[in-house]
Amino acid sequence: MVKQVRVSPVKVRRVLATIRGRRVEEAQAILQFLPQPSARTVAKLLKSAVANAENNYQLLPSELRVAQVWAGDGPTVKRFRPRPRGRIGRIHKRTCHITVVLSGEE
Repeated sequence: MVKQVRVSPVKVRRVLATIRGRRVEEAQAILQFLPQPSARTVAKLLKSAVANAENNYQLLPSELRVAQVWAGDGPTVKRFRPRPRGRIGRIHKRTCHITVVLSGEE
């Protein structure tokens, strides 16, 4: 799990939908060639999850599958921009929490 990534959850969910349910090697190959910048963050998170599964639970990386992935809303940073006639415009800089759950293949 990675928290407070400075990307909108909607943008990350498009990337996560492409790797959901796939084998880890296949998911890493897909993430390597996706044009979205959030794919790099998801690739780093997937690599970390594989390393944790290998070291903590003695699972082989070749037998791992992406069981679940999701992106939840994080805190929103609110900024203001001056607009005409003395008004303000709100700017919402959204963040998200990304979670990856791996499982061994059956």
